[in-house]
Formats: sequence, C-alpha cells, structure tokens
Amino acid sequence: MARIATIDRSTKETNINLTLDLDGRGEHQVESGVPFFDHMLTQIARHGFFDLQLSARGDLEVDAHHTVEDIGICLGEAFKKALGDKAGVRRYGRGSMPMHEALASVVLDFSGRPFLVYNVPLPKAQVGNFELELVEEFFTAFCNHAGANVHVNLAYGDNLHHIVEAVFKAFARALDEATQFDPRVEGVLSSKGTLE
Repeated sequence: MARIATIDRSTKETNINLTLDLDGRGEHQVESGVPFFDHMLTQIARHGFFDLQLSARGDLEVDAHHTVEDIGICLGEAFKKALGDKAGVRRYGRGSMPMHEALASVVLDFSGRPFLVYNVPLPKAQVGNFELELVEEFFTAFCNHAGANVHVNLAYGDNLHHIVEAVFKAFARALDEATQFDPRVEGVLSSKGTLE
C-alpha cells in the first residue's frame, strides 16, 4: 500500500502544492521562493529518505513568515494523511545530528496530540534573508497539523547555519524512524488501541 499524500492549499497569502512519499529514496524538488528554507526542506527529504515535491508561492514581498508557516501546515497534513491509521508503524522516533560544532536532537511521537517543546535559543537574526525565528514557526505548524509531539533540543553550537541545519537533519532522522514499520507492532502502538 502506497503511503503517499498530496496537499493543495491556497489562501490569499500562499499557494502550495506538496506531494510526500514516506517510502521514497530522498528524491526531492523543492521551490518555496526562500532559498535557505529550501535547503532545510531538502535535508528532511534527503536524510529522512522521503520523496518530496513542493511548489510554493507566497507573499514574500511582505516577508517569509506566511510561506514558512503554511509549508509547515502542509507538511504536517501530508505526514498525517500518508500515515493513515498508523497501523504497524513505530510511532516514536529520535535523531541526533552533528553539524560541525553544533549538535541537535529531535524526539517525536505521532501520538495524535500536538505539542512542541523547542529549546533552540537563536538570536533574532537572519541567515541570508531567512529570519531564524521562523524555524520555530515551522515546527509549531507541523506539530499542530501532523498531530505530533515534537521535542527539539540544541546541545551546543555557534554557527547559526550549522545549528539550524543540525536541527532539520535530526528532525529528518526522527521522522524516518517514527514512520517505519515494525513487524512486532500489531494494530497501533498504543495501550488504548487508537492514536487520536
């Protein structure tokens, strides 16, 4: 059974088309109009082994906030849709990733109950023209629409690019683990018998 989801979202602020294949090879074509963010979304696809096609047009003349947040919404919805009833999947995932001097970890649970813990103290600064406060906005939107509990922690790091890239790579690895099938899991991995 193919675990593929396509999400189309159009508002007065953004127009997004996204297709996600959970059982891919990391193939990707990502065009958000925000180059640094494209680089981060590419990390999710490549290091999580998800095939990702994304085309987004947003009101970048205002800033990148709406585009980044709405992509988080769409990616969260895509994971939720592609996972279906979550039967047989591990549900939990963790990833730790070094990027030069930076070390970040992400632990997540596709519990159906969204919650974000974000311990990444970034300054109100930019990498290129990307505002770093948008990283948390992306994860908030993803959690709320994927129904995921996500904990993002930075152990240490100095270079802002390295920090953010370590976070996204760790997120990719956690997603990969959580979405894989485990032959020991019958139905869903919950004592309640449901993940909602």
